[in-house]
Amino acid sequence: MTNSGDIYDVAIAGAGPAGTSAAIHLATQGARVLLVERKRFPRAKLCGEFISPECLRHFECLRVSDQMISAGAATLTQTVFYSRKGRSVNVPSEWFGANGRALGLSRAEMDQKLLERAKSAGAAVLEDTHASELILDRGCVRGLRLKCGNEIKDHHALVTIDATGRARALARKLNSRRKPEYSSRDPLVAFKAHLENAQVAEGACELYFYPGGYGGLSSVEGGASNFCFIVSAKDVRRCGSDAEAVIRESVFRNPRAAYTLAHAHARSEWLSVSLESFGRRKLVPAEGLLTIGDAAAFIDPFSGSGMLMALESGELAAQTITNHLERLRRNASVAPLAREYLVEYGKKFDSRLRICCLLRRAASVPSLAEAAIFFFGTSTRLRRKVARTTRPPQNLETPPAGGC
Repeated sequence: MTNSGDIYDVAIAGAGPAGTSAAIHLATQGARVLLVERKRFPRAKLCGEFISPECLRHFECLRVSDQMISAGAATLTQTVFYSRKGRSVNVPSEWFGANGRALGLSRAEMDQKLLERAKSAGAAVLEDTHASELILDRGCVRGLRLKCGNEIKDHHALVTIDATGRARALARKLNSRRKPEYSSRDPLVAFKAHLENAQVAEGACELYFYPGGYGGLSSVEGGASNFCFIVSAKDVRRCGSDAEAVIRESVFRNPRAAYTLAHAHARSEWLSVSLESFGRRKLVPAEGLLTIGDAAAFIDPFSGSGMLMALESGELAAQTITNHLERLRRNASVAPLAREYLVEYGKKFDSRLRICCLLRRAASVPSLAEAAIFFFGTSTRLRRKVARTTRPPQNLETPPAGGC
């Protein structure tokens, strides 16, 4: 039996950085917000756990900076790229923010702090709750049908946001007959675990390129190192889906990785997921439904800007909804909101996504990747210019929905 729940301005599925960012900005502007999360926090999440310097501005605006630092976040002052032949080139964190540092912090800690802030900002938060269906009215999304245990409730909303990551759990419900987005035949697989005894350089996020993929290693809280790596699905199958066997057979073909990981061992279980294609997806899958974070676009992890795009897109969706909220409360069409979101999202992210696509293609060709690392190593100016193309212009960042 389905019961009728509350009515909200915005219902958000997914309490990662994109979903919580949107919820906090909207709630602080007086919107009635429902934030739904399938898991119970804190929980581990497959992620590079690299928080770029620009994210700190967002944390300040969201009023969670102190919480992130007190959680024991490691300070990362540079990213170092290692080629398959041992060459390296570094990118200082100070190129991306005045504070000159990035952070290494587990998703379990970061997401928990953001969720607590969403609650204190006034959002209604439901954990251990599954968004089982979209509520549709003549093709327009009007909220979520939620399942918690044996209880099912409908929660209506003026706008619904899919912040469920690469799974795009809400968008995929619009066409349940579509071929599944993930399968064992996907070309890439990602693995992640926290390690002990990794020999990563102090203050560095190290990226290793090897045949079939790349991986990133950096410090997080508690003296651990986070290792997240991508490999071809065929290499995974050849190693029987054993993460440590894949590391020995593929990752160790990079000499720096072989050195830093020689005596490392996992202190957490290995997480894995098949990856779909990178780049942008549908931003407005249906009238009344927006996508943010990885559900909107999956940017290449080597760019180090995935977390930033999540926070930015949550902020952008909140700003756009805030601009139209009074009209929507008077039963106006959501079409103008959708148009504005599409335009502003394109302005903010399309250039970055194109640049990262080009860099990914170059990195997949061994000779090009080797030449690029050698070439960029000869010119700090060029290296900085290329690195900046994967980020928003420093002097053009949009202020958040409610200011800081």
